[in-house]
Amino acid sequence: MRVLHFFKTYWPDTFGGVERTIHAIAKGTAKSGIHSDVLSLSKARERESREFDGHIAHKAKLDFEFASTGFSREVFSRFRELSERADIIHYHFPWPVMDIVHLTSGLTKPTIVTYHSDIVKQRVLLQLYKPLMHRFLVSVDRIVATSSNYVATSEVLQNYRAKTTVIPLGLDEQDYPHASEEVKARWRARYPKPFFLFVGVLRYYKGVHILLKAAKQTELDILLVGEGPMEASLKAYANDHRLGNVHFLGALSDTDKSALLELSTGFVFPSHLRSEAFGLSLVEAAMFGKPMISCEIGTGTTFVNVEGETGFVVRPDDSTELAAAMARLSHSDDLARSMGTAARARYQTLLTAERMATSYADLYGTLAGTDGPDVAS
Repeated sequence: MRVLHFFKTYWPDTFGGVERTIHAIAKGTAKSGIHSDVLSLSKARERESREFDGHIAHKAKLDFEFASTGFSREVFSRFRELSERADIIHYHFPWPVMDIVHLTSGLTKPTIVTYHSDIVKQRVLLQLYKPLMHRFLVSVDRIVATSSNYVATSEVLQNYRAKTTVIPLGLDEQDYPHASEEVKARWRARYPKPFFLFVGVLRYYKGVHILLKAAKQTELDILLVGEGPMEASLKAYANDHRLGNVHFLGALSDTDKSALLELSTGFVFPSHLRSEAFGLSLVEAAMFGKPMISCEIGTGTTFVNVEGETGFVVRPDDSTELAAAMARLSHSDDLARSMGTAARARYQTLLTAERMATSYADLYGTLAGTDGPDVAS
């Protein structure tokens, strides 16, 4: 069986949450005899058709971008070419150009779309896009949501419950290097006090500005790993308010990130808007057995982090609650340890890449009308 994944960006140009999910699905389903191709856009034509962990990353020329959407004339012909070889087309929503390519392709192959997120930021453009979006969602054979929480709170998905399946996102811990004692000792020397860790791109919906307000209410060290468009303003705020307990570390290697995850007291994830649809960084924290603090925004973050079990779930945009949750974990080693153990157990049960890939392989087999994913077309 051959599956074509289609999304606006992919490795090596970018490797964010959606891209990492596509990679994990392609890598994981290969164990079931499923061959994957990934088609995305790129400015760098020399990156076309590169092998990556057993599958091929194909590129079409990116012409321009508008409102976080990449446009390409070439992608129509590249999609037709690759879809002819595929048994199943796997879309990753949202990307309006993808909808147009699908609807104009005359495609007769089985189709699936992983619904990663509602469109939250572009509200005005959303009103213009809605007719196209619903034509696309009506036309696909199956929709996959990443959590039951998101299905329950998405106005869009409420229209398609009958053909929506839930497959949570998952990560493979084999993709994460274990830090040596030397590396961990270096970080211990640099930050000897107990600390809370945030990992993520510094975007508007990540709520890091709320975390900085919480930092004013506690003496606990807070380490921020990541870069992004909000970085300058966040650093300026921390400097203006003399937040000596907040440390911006920028982008780090996977080894250093693993070391900090191991050494941290807990993981804090203050995303306060629905643009945060799942939170793969929370899955990383659960994988490392760390208690988590997140906000209730009606998305997959509360699927990963269960209030009172794997950590604390606080109200969004509430720095006082955020500070209080960090204080509770820092003041009780037993509580932090028990919640971390529960987080690790939830990862092993629900959030592994193997579980996600097996679920997709079964769904592919059902859509293709085979007895299982090992049957070739």
